[in-house]
Amino acid sequence: MNILITGGSGFIGRYLIDALKDSHQITVLTRSPAATAKVLPASCDLIASLDDIKDFSRFDAVINLAGEPIADKRWTPLQKQRICHSRWDITAQLVNRINGCASPPDVFLSGSAIGYYGRQGDRTVTEEEHQVHDEFTHQLCAKWERLAEDVNTEKTRLCLLRTGVVLEKDEGALARMALPFRFGLGGKIGNGKQYLSWIHIDDMVSAILFLLHHDACNGAFNMTAPEPVTNKTFSESLATALHRPCLFTVPAFSMKLIMGEAADMILTGQKVLPKKLEEAGFTFKYTMPQQALDAIYQ
Repeated sequence: MNILITGGSGFIGRYLIDALKDSHQITVLTRSPAATAKVLPASCDLIASLDDIKDFSRFDAVINLAGEPIADKRWTPLQKQRICHSRWDITAQLVNRINGCASPPDVFLSGSAIGYYGRQGDRTVTEEEHQVHDEFTHQLCAKWERLAEDVNTEKTRLCLLRTGVVLEKDEGALARMALPFRFGLGGKIGNGKQYLSWIHIDDMVSAILFLLHHDACNGAFNMTAPEPVTNKTFSESLATALHRPCLFTVPAFSMKLIMGEAADMILTGQKVLPKKLEEAGFTFKYTMPQQALDAIYQ
């Protein structure tokens, strides 16, 4: 397949491209081709603008993973704008190019996040059975998905990737979560009862490939492992994997002081199940956090 990927130099994108590079032709949209060339395989074709693509008809698939990291900085009004428009603008541009070409790509996989649901407490959430809590993450993801849904689905199959916390040792949220444990200072956050919906990076990549190649799959998919756990349970599993104690509690107020409004993502939680993925026949390699963390830190 000839595949266009946005966000290819990011955490998930690099692992995905590594899985695709030997059997597919990859074009990566990147703001900095020179820097991206240092982290991606030489076989990737790097472009700085969609205007560099004269005819979208040459692509069989488009995978949209672009976006400003959501939890790296405090959510000032300006940072919220960056987070939103880094996702909304490229999604709208891709849909416009897909719909405007004579022979559009067969499939469009577009990023989203379980932030779509907002805070959920201990309520079990699936793609079809859920309520939403109207807050920033929901507003961000809801518009992100609506823009993707403007693609002509009579010609291009659409899958929305509602992604949870992706686990890998040196990347993403886990690298930050593990740091206090490495110094023997780890423990639960707040009361520890909030749910964490997670997925191992290997399963994340495998699930994207599954959706890419299974023509019957369309709509929103929860990209999370089938066993979400409380923050307390996850913290204990992380401590075990790192051979460190889990003795402390990070007070909720300190998280709010450090992260501001963004701390709500960590302190409230979501219990999200991948119902549609499993019903479609996808099999997870890592179903329990202890299993996933032991593999990561082995």
